[in-house]
Amino acid sequence: MQNHKGGTLRNGRISLQGQIYLLTSVTHNRLPVFNDFYIGRRLVNELFQENLGINTLCYVVMPDHLHWLLQLNGDLSLSQVMQRVKSKSGFYIKKHLNVKGPIWQSGFHDRALRKDEDVRSVARYVIANPLRAGLVDKIENYSLWDACWLESL
Repeated sequence: MQNHKGGTLRNGRISLQGQIYLLTSVTHNRLPVFNDFYIGRRLVNELFQENLGINTLCYVVMPDHLHWLLQLNGDLSLSQVMQRVKSKSGFYIKKHLNVKGPIWQSGFHDRALRKDEDVRSVARYVIANPLRAGLVDKIENYSLWDACWLESL
């Protein structure tokens, strides 16, 4: 199977320009590194790198994983986007925590949204993760999330 640049894709993963994807990545051994607000914000900064060629629609950083709804627009594949985010965030996290070894589990889960799927409903579901996990009783009380439609969600 080929990606949009002609390279072989791992596990049949397809990276289509203009496609909206929901990505999930988990920390190594589910270590809750994002309980530290500074570390969570470092990860958020990496989601908005200009060189990724994506539009972030929404995200939520949970204590031990990330949910990220994005639209792929540049020359990078999903794997390349996630590798850059995990690599840069991992570097800063290890430095801040003064630890060695991996921060992230290898790989990630991706799901392409269907054309008829309501993107805002998916975003609401993503953002409600801290509520379902019992971390807060109102989403306003959780600080590691955002959505591009904030006023209209």
